[in-house]
Amino acid sequence: MIYRPLADTGIDVSALCLGTMTFGEQNDHAEAFEQLDMALDAGVNVIDTAEMYAIPPRAQTMGSSETIIGRWLAQRRCRDRVVIATKVCGPGRDWLTYIRGGDNHLDRANIQTAVDDSLRRLQTDVIDLYQLHWPERRTNCFGELGYRHVDEHERVSLLHTLQALGDLVTAGKIRHVGVSNETPWGLMRFLALADAHGLPRVVSIQNPYSLLNRSFEVGLAEVSHRERVGLLAYSPLGFGVLSGKYLGDRRPPRARLTLYPHYDRYSNAQAVAATAAYVSLAGDHGLDPAQMALAYVTQRPFVTSNIIGATSPAQLRSNLASADLVLSDTVLDAIETIHTAHPNPSP
Repeated sequence: MIYRPLADTGIDVSALCLGTMTFGEQNDHAEAFEQLDMALDAGVNVIDTAEMYAIPPRAQTMGSSETIIGRWLAQRRCRDRVVIATKVCGPGRDWLTYIRGGDNHLDRANIQTAVDDSLRRLQTDVIDLYQLHWPERRTNCFGELGYRHVDEHERVSLLHTLQALGDLVTAGKIRHVGVSNETPWGLMRFLALADAHGLPRVVSIQNPYSLLNRSFEVGLAEVSHRERVGLLAYSPLGFGVLSGKYLGDRRPPRARLTLYPHYDRYSNAQAVAATAAYVSLAGDHGLDPAQMALAYVTQRPFVTSNIIGATSPAQLRSNLASADLVLSDTVLDAIETIHTAHPNPSP
C-alpha cells in the first residue's frame, strides 16, 4: 500500500480509503466487519463515513455506518491504527427532516450536537478528520449544472462555521477539518478565513472524481496543488458503472443500481457509451475494467486517497488489488482519447 501525507497534518494516509455508506443497508454488521478487517489487513488506514449513512438515507438507518464502525473499533481495539473521517450534514434540502428536526444548518449548535453524536456512535474520543458533507449555501453539487445565484440572507456564514469547528479542535473532539462537495470559491474562502482569523485550515476536499466525471480538474485541481488540500475522491467507479456490470441493460442481483435505480447520475446514454469504451480498452490490455478505473484515479497527482466501496468480499478484494496496478503510458493516452470523445458525461 502507498501512503501519502494528509496536507501538512503530519498524518500519512493510505492511497485507498474504505468507504462505508453501505454499512447498515446493503451490508449487515458481519459483512461490514469482514470488509473492515480485509481493508486493514491490506494496509488501508482511512475509514470514511458520515452521520447520515447508510445510503440511501433513511431515518431508520441514520448513523448505522458509524455505529458499526464503533463496534468494530471496540472489538478489534485498533483505534490507533486507523484515521477516522466522518461528516456533518448540511441543510436538509427538504429530504433530511429527520436529522435534528430538519433545521440542520452548519451553525455552532448543530455541529456540536453532530460531533457529540458521532463520537458516541464511533466509540472514540476524537475524530481525525471532520468534514462538512455539503455547503450551507445553495450552490452546484451532486451533479447540478447551470449555476443560478440565490441571495440567502439567513444562511450561516462560512466564518461562523469555521469558528465552530475551531472550537471543537481546541476542545480536542476533532483533529482536522475537511470539506466535501465544495466549489473552488468555497474552498478558497475557507482557506482565506482560516489564514485571516487563525482558524483551522481545511486539509482535504471530498468530491466526486472518476473516468466519467473529471470536473475536479477544472479549478479545484489547481487549488489542491497550490494550497495543499488533497482530494479524497468519491464514486471512483460511478456507483459501480465503470466495472461494466450494467452494460447491456444488465442488473445483477444485490447491485446498487438494481436495488436503487433512481441513482442514475452515471447511467445516462453518454455515460453508457463512455463506459463501453473504457471497458473495451481494459479488455484490449488484459485489465480488469474496475481496477483500471480505480488505478487511474489513485495515480492522479492531486488525489490524496481514493475512496473505494464494495458490497461483497470479492469486490473489495479486487478493488484493493488496484493499488498495485500502474497504468502504462499507452493506456493513459487511450484514456485521454476516450475522454476527448466523451468528456465528463456524469458531472
